[in-house]
Amino acid sequence: MPDNEAAAEWRRRVEEWLDTGAGDAWLRDPRISQLVEDALLHFDGMPYRLHAWVVMPNHVHVLFTPMEGSTLSGILHSWKSYTAKEANRILGRSGEFWQEEYFDRYVRNEEPYWAAVEYIEQNPVKAGLCTRKEEWRFGSTAKRREKLGDACTAS
Repeated sequence: MPDNEAAAEWRRRVEEWLDTGAGDAWLRDPRISQLVEDALLHFDGMPYRLHAWVVMPNHVHVLFTPMEGSTLSGILHSWKSYTAKEANRILGRSGEFWQEEYFDRYVRNEEPYWAAVEYIEQNPVKAGLCTRKEEWRFGSTAKRREKLGDACTAS
């Protein structure tokens, strides 16, 4: 199998495995899910612009744009370092929390951007955790719904 096909197949299998909820699913604990979501939201606007995210029971999907002077590795290190220390404290555990590696992709125009948003926000539905993306509490769909709800009640 050519390298690009092998890499795509490997990513597909990893996603399939993650969707089963396999491994240590510490993010299933709402305290930890909220911690991770809050960390993503905290620096939105500097050093990155957050577009879409979902906190799943055993992994996270995030679509963001690093701002000038920021690097992908620096942003991820910041998220992972802070949330690992806090999650371990909350859970009364020590040791590794996140895997070192991550998958990244560049999105260069509008069509793949909206496909990525839809993929991220539909992930809980695809994994069988809810029937509609709006039902999943820890993600950009829920935050948009909260904002719309607030706007509707304010008018």
